[in-house]
Order: sequence, then structure tokens, then C-alpha cells
Amino acid sequence: MPDSRQEKHLIVPIFIPHQGCPYQCIYCRQDKITDKERAPASVSYIKETLDTSIKSSRFEFYTTKEVAFYGGTFTNLPKIKMKEMLESVAPYLRQGLFNSIRVSTRPDAIDDDRLQLMRSYGVSIVELGVQSMDDDVLRISKRGHLAGDTIKAFSLLKKHDFKVGVQLMPGLPGDSESIFKNTIEKVIDLGPDMARIYPAIVIKGTELASIYNAGRYSPLTLNKAIMICSEGCITLEDNGIPVIRIGLMSSPSLLRDGEILAGPWHSAFGFLVRSYIHHKKIDSFLPRFGNLANIGIKAPIREIPLVRGYKNEGIRLMEEKSGAKIIYIKPDDSVAAGWIEVEEYV
Repeated sequence: MPDSRQEKHLIVPIFIPHQGCPYQCIYCRQDKITDKERAPASVSYIKETLDTSIKSSRFEFYTTKEVAFYGGTFTNLPKIKMKEMLESVAPYLRQGLFNSIRVSTRPDAIDDDRLQLMRSYGVSIVELGVQSMDDDVLRISKRGHLAGDTIKAFSLLKKHDFKVGVQLMPGLPGDSESIFKNTIEKVIDLGPDMARIYPAIVIKGTELASIYNAGRYSPLTLNKAIMICSEGCITLEDNGIPVIRIGLMSSPSLLRDGEILAGPWHSAFGFLVRSYIHHKKIDSFLPRFGNLANIGIKAPIREIPLVRGYKNEGIRLMEEKSGAKIIYIKPDDSVAAGWIEVEEYV
């Protein structure tokens, strides 16, 4: 019988905001981003989170299920706390309810002993908060580590056979389009298995907010952030590194009025970037400007939203580039992925 499950991969997050962090980065308010208090994840909280996920009607539709410790610096927690949290997940792994664990941490907060501990409890992926490969950007942002620490971290993680993810943040103070492009190139040389890209935003209560209010920091505009993240995403994925998230996750507390002071925040930022990338690919299929008055477009059904764009912005752009009125956009799976077919409408 064919497998009718549509969903593929489930990640159940356990948030530990600021836990284990030895520094306060100038842009960071993880309690607002995750909508969780600054407190260690208790065994009861972990169990409740996993049990709730298992009881979901959609749980069985996922082929791979993973537990993720996000926020904070997991590998800088006391070893007894690391062990306690990992042990709380262990029964779910033994029962086959979940397949593996991933954690996020800092490049300068890992060692052989802690990596061996995580390996013994089923951790398979470590995501590093790299942010930038430019030392000046890292210093200004008060990250507390340098690019060299990221290089060393990769060596250690690969030695212990972990998959490695990178989290990158364009638009920090001291960053630029060229500097971020260089960061992308240096990251590719390290060979990560996946990446996330979060453009910097200004959140109330951070040191970055004070710098911004003093007029000493100009965040990326939304359009500039879309362009920079799109180029980074294209380069990473052209080199076989999937970008698994683009844009900061939202939470009710972060979205309260006045919490986000400035920067390229958008609730659909990832979609804006993906649509921008898609339109770069399909531009060559459009007729030359002024050649046709009215056109119709066919595209694979799954790509129709990308063609249309956010609130039909893609339609406006295509009409602007071609000088033609788009009469219809129809799904047609005989069209190759990443392509469109243009028809003259008479």
C-alpha cells in the first residue's frame, strides 16, 4: 500500500531562552522571541511538551520526528543539567516515538567530553549560532567568540560525526552586503549540512535598541534584507546546503505593539525571499517588454503561490517587467519545476 503521509519531518522545540549563555548579545531577547520565561526546562515541562505533540492528530503523518533544544547555549549548561534534559527525552527515543535530538549552541562552547555525552543520548545535529564570519561584526555584537572558534567547532563536531547547522544574521552593526557575502563563502568552505538566515531586527530592551535610538545604527530595509537573504540562500543551496528557515520566528509577546522597534520584520519574510528567488528564475521566460499586450501563465501547482507572490506582488512585478497584462495564472504540472509557460491571450 502506498504511503499516504504528506508531512515528512517534525521538529518539537524545547525552548531554554538565555540558559547557559555566558554573554548578552546586543540584539538578543530570546524570552520575547520564544515567548518563554528565562528558566531552565524542567523534566515535567519537557515531558508535557512531548506528550502533547504525540497526542496531536497529525503526529502519525510525520515520517521523521525530532526533539530540539533551542535558545540559550545548551552545551554550556552544567553537565548534570544537560544529562537530566537528555535523559528526559531518552524514553521517547527508546520507544521509537522520536528518532533523534538536535541542540543549538555557541561555537566556543563545545568540547570532546560534552559531545560524547550528547552522542550517547541520541543527539545527531548541532546548530551553531555563527551569525557572522567577520571578527569585527562579532566584536561589535558582543558575541564573545570569533570566526576562528567556528572553524574549530566544525572540526570537533565533524570528528564526532554530528550533522552541523549554521545560523547566520545579516544586517548586524558593522555588517554590509559584501561582508555577509564573504561570510556565506567562508561558511560554505566549512561544509555545513543546513543553514538558517535571520536578518537582524531591533527589539525593545536590547542594547541594539539603545544604539538605534541614539542614531548610531541603521537596520536593513525590508527590500534590502530580502535581496541579501535571497542571494545568500541561492549561493548556499547551489552548493548543496539547504536553507531550512529564513526570518525570525514570531511569538505573541514579540508581536505586541512596540516590541519590534525597527528592521526588516515581516510575518511572511521567508515566503518573500522564496518568491523573490523564484522570480529571478522565471524572469527569462517572460516576453520582452512591449512584445505582447495580454498574457496567461501556466506553472506547476505547488509553485503558483511563489509566482503570484505575497498579496499578488509577483503579478505586479511580472506586468512591470513585460509590459503585458496578466489575464490568468493556471496550474499545470506538465510545466517543469522552476519554469513557467507564457501564452499570448487574444
